[in-house]
Parts: sequence; C-alpha cells; structure tokens
Amino acid sequence: MSEYGALQHEEVVIRRGRRSGAAITVAVHSRTLGPAVGGCRIWTYPSWRDGTADAMRLSEAMTYKCAAAGLEYGGGKTVVALPMGTVLTPQVRHDMLLDVAEIVAGFDGSYCVGPDVGTGPDDMMVIRDVTPYSFCLPQEHGGTGSSGTPTALGVQAALRAGARHVFGSESLSGRRVVIAGFGSVGSRLAADLSAQGAMVVVSDVDDQKRAEAKNAGYGWVDPDRALLTPADVLVPAAVGGVLNPRSVAALDVPLIIGPANNQVTSDSVAQLLADAGTVWVPDFVTSAGGVIYVLSREVGGLDHEAAAKRVEAIEETVDSVLDAARTAGTTPLHESMALAERRLSTAAAE
Repeated sequence: MSEYGALQHEEVVIRRGRRSGAAITVAVHSRTLGPAVGGCRIWTYPSWRDGTADAMRLSEAMTYKCAAAGLEYGGGKTVVALPMGTVLTPQVRHDMLLDVAEIVAGFDGSYCVGPDVGTGPDDMMVIRDVTPYSFCLPQEHGGTGSSGTPTALGVQAALRAGARHVFGSESLSGRRVVIAGFGSVGSRLAADLSAQGAMVVVSDVDDQKRAEAKNAGYGWVDPDRALLTPADVLVPAAVGGVLNPRSVAALDVPLIIGPANNQVTSDSVAQLLADAGTVWVPDFVTSAGGVIYVLSREVGGLDHEAAAKRVEAIEETVDSVLDAARTAGTTPLHESMALAERRLSTAAAE
C-alpha cells in the first residue's frame, strides 16, 4: 500500500466539529468500484494529525478490503480524534456524532458510514437522524446490528483455509490459539474456537476482562506478552500496528490470521514474516466479513443465509492467495493486493 509520499486519496475532509469542537477526519481513498464505505472510529490520539493519518491508512485498507472481497464499493473512513485522557459525557458524544453526520451528509451518498472502534449501532441511529447514509442500525430499526458476528464468521473461514495450508487440516482442535483482543469479535472467536477444541488464550488492555476470560475457561496473558507467547495460531483482534520488525523477531507462531485493521507497520513486514516461516494473511482479506454481510443485507436485500454464504467465501479467497503465494514464491500480502488491484484496474477501464 502507499507510503503517502504523494496523496493517493480522492478526498479528505478535516473539520473541527461545530458542536463538539472535536477534530474529525473523513478520508475517501477511492470510489473506483462504487460509493466509498467505512466505519466511524472514536479514539484517543497524541494529536489530531495522528487521527488524520489513521483515517487515511484505514480508508486505503477499506479500498483493498472491498476490492479483494469483490464488492462494488470503495474505501473510506471517519476518525474522531480525542485528546489523550478524554472522558466522553453522553452529551459531548451525541454532539460529536451530529458533527460527523453533517460531514457525511455533505458527501451526498458517495461515502457511507458504519460503526468502528468506539462506535456501535445506536450511534448510527444518531447519524441517521441527519443523513440516510449510515449502516448497521439496530435490528429493531431495520438494520443488521453489530457487525461483530459476521466479522468473526469471516475470520473463521480464513482460519480454515490458513490451517489447511499450514497444518494440513482445517481443524484447530488441540492447537493453542492466542487471541490478542477480547472485544466483540475476539470474544466470539474465543467461544467458537474453544467449542471446536482449540486451547484458547486471550489478552486485552482492559484487565477487568481477565475474570470473564477465566470464567469461560480460557487462558490469559497480559497484552505485552501476547505476541511473545508460543502458539500455533495468533489472532490479532484489537488495534493495528502490532506486527513490526521487532515483534516479528520475537514471534513463535506459524500462522497469523485476525480481524484487527492495519496489523503490519509497513508492507516490508510481510516479507519478514514469510522469511521467518510465518504465514500471515492480510487483515483486509480476513476482516471483510462484516462489510460483506452488512452490504449484502442492507443494500443487496439478501436474507441471513445468503449473506452468510458470501461471508464464508472468504475461505476461497484465502485459499487462492495462499496457493498463489506458494507457487510464485511471493507473500500472501503481495497476492492479496494483486487480486484487489486487478479488480480496481478492470473497473477503472470500464
């Protein structure tokens, strides 16, 4: 992906919310395949510039995610950058969402927003009061609700393909799986993989989740030890940037597949992983279950079964990129990007 030596994005809006005063960035990377889609992230950053940089990285990843998944949508992202240590009151949060909604409305349908880290279906209802271009509304209001379940379904599909490639069988029964991040997706994966016989170890920055994990029968490791724990599979399911030259050198795991966005700090890390004998499937492929499911249901009008089947097609995509990487002696990242870029090039030529 681009290193931002030149602007690769079609449009970037940076605005100080007129109600909340918050620094809000909406980055649209590409509309080559169709209207841009991407979640609204409310998070703390050292400065608003870091929030803008995150929005640009995440929106580019959304372009590749949609393209690799065969969706007719482009990539965008909204980031509300909060100063470190910010404590949100309900009123300030509501004001922020209205400020976001005004910006989204200005795109007039060429960018549509959904939930991301720090937001959920109820927040999309606040945005919907201002503009129709929000997804993942609560089910009682006609939406699909949280995208956590279909995202986890897609990660499991990717894990089946990855396990076959690395271990010769899609079963993870008896294998140690470390899940770094015990949130909405990580907790679903932990429950499902444990039920399948995997030895699940979890971590989270919220130490209060330790008791919940232990009550469920999972092992626990502190977050700063998660990537240092020997395992058969590592599932990054929290924030990005965890795979870098230093962390890769300390890894003792043959397979990494997870839903966290922007897991590698640079594309060169993918080669370091391959050189170390670790198979890493890019997050923009493995985490696509949520957007596939939501768009299939809320825009495509498919029922649950048909939408879930589309999500499970991630298994075929991962099979394809892993086979291609093995045959060509490249990395799964290279082949995943090539797949996405072929679809983008075809659409641009039409």
